[in-house]
Amino acid sequence: MFYIIGLGLGDPEDITVKGLNIIKQCARVYLESYTSILSCGQEKLEEFYGRKLILADREMVEQRADEILQGSENESIAFLVVGDPFGATTHTDLLLRAKEKGINTSVVHNASIMNAVGCCGLQLYHFGETVSIPYWDDNWKPDSFYEKIAANLQHGLHTLCLLDIKVKEPTLESLMKKKREYMPPRFMSVSEAADQLLAIVANKNEPEEGHGLSEKSLVVGLARVGHESQKILACSLKDMKDVDLGPPLHSLIIPNGRLHPLETEFLQQFAELDLQKS
Repeated sequence: MFYIIGLGLGDPEDITVKGLNIIKQCARVYLESYTSILSCGQEKLEEFYGRKLILADREMVEQRADEILQGSENESIAFLVVGDPFGATTHTDLLLRAKEKGINTSVVHNASIMNAVGCCGLQLYHFGETVSIPYWDDNWKPDSFYEKIAANLQHGLHTLCLLDIKVKEPTLESLMKKKREYMPPRFMSVSEAADQLLAIVANKNEPEEGHGLSEKSLVVGLARVGHESQKILACSLKDMKDVDLGPPLHSLIIPNGRLHPLETEFLQQFAELDLQKS
């Protein structure tokens, strides 16, 4: 049996009882390490689970999936994912590969950023399509995700923006060599995301009455959701550029322009402006 088990968002104790019992009886246990991170780290997980974990980076998951699945026809293998197993398409691909090989599979769900964002008071029913904001560089500044944000705003829906993370990314120079060299890990902050969005807004040059963003638009920054050091801040897009919410992981929400009264009341506790007037 091949299991994909969600770990939740905060610390080792967020795993479900069902998931923990499965981990204890598996022959091998992999920890996926590149679509997200758990703030407690691998060692704390191993201590709590009482067993060693095999770190599965992007290269292993995308290029050596057969190695992960090996033997699961006859024994139990677990693949651990921060958040919920279906939070990334990579994990769906693993399940499809297993099914193609005739391997039985099972999924153990947990909380993910997709539902935990309700902690800021914005109602999950009012969220539209989620977008990912990638890091820009000197030669690559994609902004196609902005059209989805604009469409959500036009339909009166909030947008959850998942911010880029770079873990074990090879340098451009090393891609041409036999020996891979990797860039230091990077995790996009709400400040960096706001800075890129402001650049897009300036380039779009949309009228104030349009359905797009402006520097005055209300946004919500979230850091380390589900952890005891969780932080939430609501302010204008312009002000978010100068915000420091501390260590990763960060997420950004762009609320619609027509907040429900209960959303406004709850969000006000995190605000640096009067939401009634914004």
